[in-house]
Amino acid sequence: MHAADTLIALGGAFLVCGLLARIGVPVGLPTIPLFMLAGVVLGPDTPGLDIVADPDELAVVARLGLVFLLFYLGLEFSLDDLTSGGKRLAGAAGVYLLLNVGGGLALGFSLGWGVAEALVVAAVVGISSSAIVTKLLVETGRIGNPETRVILGIAVMEDIFLAFYLALLQPVLGGADGPVEAVTGIATAFTFLFGLALVARHGSRWVGKVIDTPDEEIVVVVFVGLAIITAGVAETLGVSDAIGAFMVGLILGATNKAQRLRDLTHPLRDAFGAIFFFHFGLTIDPAALLDVASVVAVAVVMTIVLCVTAGVVAARVHGFGRTAGANIGLSVLTRGEFSLVLAALALGAGLDPRVGSLAAGYVLVLGVLGPLAVAQSGRIARLLPRRWFAPTRHYATATPLDLSVGTGSLYHLGTDLLQIRVAPGSRLHGVYVGELRLPHGSTLGLLARDGTTSALRATTQMQTDDVLLVFTEPEQRGAAERRIRAVHRSGRLATWEGDTGG
Repeated sequence: MHAADTLIALGGAFLVCGLLARIGVPVGLPTIPLFMLAGVVLGPDTPGLDIVADPDELAVVARLGLVFLLFYLGLEFSLDDLTSGGKRLAGAAGVYLLLNVGGGLALGFSLGWGVAEALVVAAVVGISSSAIVTKLLVETGRIGNPETRVILGIAVMEDIFLAFYLALLQPVLGGADGPVEAVTGIATAFTFLFGLALVARHGSRWVGKVIDTPDEEIVVVVFVGLAIITAGVAETLGVSDAIGAFMVGLILGATNKAQRLRDLTHPLRDAFGAIFFFHFGLTIDPAALLDVASVVAVAVVMTIVLCVTAGVVAARVHGFGRTAGANIGLSVLTRGEFSLVLAALALGAGLDPRVGSLAAGYVLVLGVLGPLAVAQSGRIARLLPRRWFAPTRHYATATPLDLSVGTGSLYHLGTDLLQIRVAPGSRLHGVYVGELRLPHGSTLGLLARDGTTSALRATTQMQTDDVLLVFTEPEQRGAAERRIRAVHRSGRLATWEGDTGG
C-alpha cells in the first residue's frame, strides 16, 4: 500500500498545483507562491485535507524539480555570458553578498540566540533561491534581458559563497572534525567546479557527441542521466546539487543541440519544478510561526531594502536604468531551498529551534512577496529616483535590431511593410505587442513562430526568434521604427528610461 499511497500523493500534488495555477495565473498571480501555498494548506501540519502525510514521500521527486530548473537555466546561458561581466559583475555580486549576509549577521546577533545561531541566520537571510530566481526569469520572459546576466552572476556567486560558508560552518554544526577537514572539503568542491568549467569551455564538442542522435527518446534519457548524476556527484563532493545541474546545463548549452535540449527539457522543468515548490510548502508548520512573527517581519523589510539597494548599485555599475535596477534587486529577493537546508542543518545540530521557525516564515513570506514584486517591477521602478542611476546609456553595445522594410512598399494600399525579428538578447522578448504603443496608422499583421503563422494581436507576447509583420502608413514609418528600436533596447518602459529610439 505504501507505493499506492505515494502515487496518489504525487498525482494529487500535480493536480492541485495545476488547478491552482489555472485559477491564479489569469488574474496575474505567479505560479510559485500558488504551488507553495498548496503545499502548506494540504500538508501534514495544517488541519483539514491532508493529501501528503509524509513530505519525505515526495522528497526525491522534489529534488528532481530543483535539478531540472537549474539544468534548464544552464542551457539558456553560455560560459561567456557568465564571465563577460568581469570585475563589474563580481563587484555587483560582492556588494549584494556584503549587504545581505552582513545584514543577516547583524540580525542574528541582535536576537541573542547564540553565536552559532547568528552565523546560520546570516546565511538564511543572505542567500536567495536559485531555483525560484530561475523560475521567475523564465516565467516573466526576461531570459533575454541584458540585466539577466547580472542576476545570474549574483546567483552563481551566491552558490560559490555558500559552498565556502557551509564548509566553514561544519565545525560549528558538528559535521567536521576540525579545520583540516573543512579546508579539504572546500578544495574538493572547487576542484570539481573548476573541472566542469573547463569542460564547458573546451570540451562541449565532445560531450555533444553523446547526444548526437535523431532519436529524441535516446536524447532525453541521456541528458536526464547526465543532469542527475552530475547533481549527485556535486552533492557528494560538498557542492550544491543545484549548481552541479547548472554546470552540466552550461556544458550541453554550448553544443549545437542546445535549442533541441531546451525544447525537450521544458516540460520536465515545469512538471517537476511544481513539485519542488509544493514539497517546500509541505515542510512549513503554520503554528510554529507565531512565536517569531515579529522577527520575520523585521527580516523581510531588511531584505527588501538591502536587495533593492544592491540592485541600484549593480545597475549603476553596468550603466543600466532604473527598470533594470529594480529587476535585479527584486529578482534576487526571494529565499527558498538554501535557507531551509541551512535551517535543517542547524536543527539537526541541536541549535535553537526558533532558527527553523524563522527560516520557514521568512521564506514563505518572501516566496509570496518576491514573485509578486518581480511581476510589478516596472511600476516599482518608478519609485526609484532617476538620479540614483547612470545618466548615460550604452546603446552601442546592445544586440542589433533586425528590422527591415518589406521588399516593395505596398504603394497601391498606401502603406509600408515592416518585418521585425526578435533577436536573442532583444528586450522585445516578453513584451506584449500592445505595449509597443505603435503610432496611429500602424496595423498589426502576421506572427511567424516555430514554422507556423498566425494573426498578430495586441495580446501576443513576443518571444526570441519571432518574426512580426506590421503595416504602417509611409509618413508614420519612421515613428514606428523608432518606437520599436526603443523597446528593443530598453523594454516596455523605454519612455520612462528616456529612450526615444533615436
